[in-house]
Amino acid sequence: MTISKIRAALATVSDPELHKPLTELGMVESVAFESGTATLGILLTISGCPMRDRLTTDITKAVTAIAEVNAVVINFGVMSEAQRGEVKKILSGGREKFIPFAQPDSLTRVFGIASGKGGVGKSSVTVNLAVAVANRGFKVGILDADVYGHSVPRLMGLAGQRPTAIDQTFIPLEAHGVKVVSMEMFKPDRSDPIAYRGPLLHRVLEQLLSDAYWGDLDFLFLDLPPGTGDIAISLGQLIPASEILVVTTPQVAAAEVAERAGRIAHQLKQHLIGVVENMSEFPCPHCGEMISLFGKDGGEETAARLSGLVGADVPLLAKIPFDPNLREGGDTGTPLVLRNPESNAAKALEAIADQLTLRTKSLVGVRLGLST
Repeated sequence: MTISKIRAALATVSDPELHKPLTELGMVESVAFESGTATLGILLTISGCPMRDRLTTDITKAVTAIAEVNAVVINFGVMSEAQRGEVKKILSGGREKFIPFAQPDSLTRVFGIASGKGGVGKSSVTVNLAVAVANRGFKVGILDADVYGHSVPRLMGLAGQRPTAIDQTFIPLEAHGVKVVSMEMFKPDRSDPIAYRGPLLHRVLEQLLSDAYWGDLDFLFLDLPPGTGDIAISLGQLIPASEILVVTTPQVAAAEVAERAGRIAHQLKQHLIGVVENMSEFPCPHCGEMISLFGKDGGEETAARLSGLVGADVPLLAKIPFDPNLREGGDTGTPLVLRNPESNAAKALEAIADQLTLRTKSLVGVRLGLST
C-alpha cells in the first residue's frame, strides 16, 4: 500500500529539463519501503546529469509528504542505450526526426527577426521581446540562427554553458523563462570561428530545429543573420509559416538596406508582420531636448516601402529610443525589460510584445493536440 503511494508521489515529480513525470520517462527503476525508509532506484538519462541535485530535492519533498515515510534514500543509476532510446521516442511522440514547428498542426508562432545589415541591435531586440513575451506567461524559445555572429548566449547570461544531450537529442538551456539554442553551445571553444558554406548552413539550421527537445512552445524567436543569404532562404523553406519582423535604424540609408530583408521574405511567401525602428531619438538627460543620434524616419520609410511591396499594411510597430542600458543589459546577461523595466526603451519593447502576442489568424480548422 505504501509503495503504491510512493509511486503515485513519484508520478508528480517531473524531470527539470524534460518536463515530463519520472514514471512516464522510465526513470524509476525500483521502489522499496521498510521501517519508515523509502529506498528508490532512479535512472538518470546521462552520467553526470546536471539536474541530479534538483531531482534529489524534488523527489525527497514529494515522497516525505507521505505520512508513513520518515526518510528517503535515493540510489542513482544511468540509463542504458535502449532506455535512452525509449526516452527519445517519448519526446518525439514516436516519430522520426522532424521539425515540430513545420507540422500542419503546430500552434507555435515562429518569428524571424531580420535586418538588412548588422549593427542595428537585432539580437538585443530578439532577446528582449522573447523575455517580455515569456513574462506574460507564454512558453517561449530563442534559436540563435546567426551562425557566424551568434551573440544570444551572452545576451541571455548563458555564455560558456552547454546543453544536456541524450544521444542525438539535446535539451535547450533556459534563462529568464526562455529556452535558448545557439551554435555557440556546440563549439569546442567559444572563440572558434564558424566557417560553413551554403549547403552546410541549411543542414545546421535544420538540426538545431529538429534535434532540440523544445517541448510545447507558444512562440519561437529566430535571431537571423543580417542580409538575404542562405539562412534567410532556408528558414522560408524549413518553416514556411514563419513570420518576419524587420529591424532597422532611423537612418534612411539603413532603411533602404532593411527593405531588402523584407523583400526576400515576401519572395519566400512569408508574412511580414511589421518593422521595428531601433536606436531612435531620445531626450537629452540634461536639458530634455530630443537627440536624433542616428537620423530620423528610417522606420517609417521601411514600413512604407514594404507596404507598397506586399500591397498591404506593414506597420511600424514601435520606435525604441537609444538607451545605453540596452547594451549594458546585454553585457551582463540581463535583458533591458528586466534590468530597467521603467525605461522608455523597455516600454517600447513591451508595446511590441503586446502586439506580437495577439493572434490575428483564426485557429478554426487547425487540429489541436488533445486526446480524450
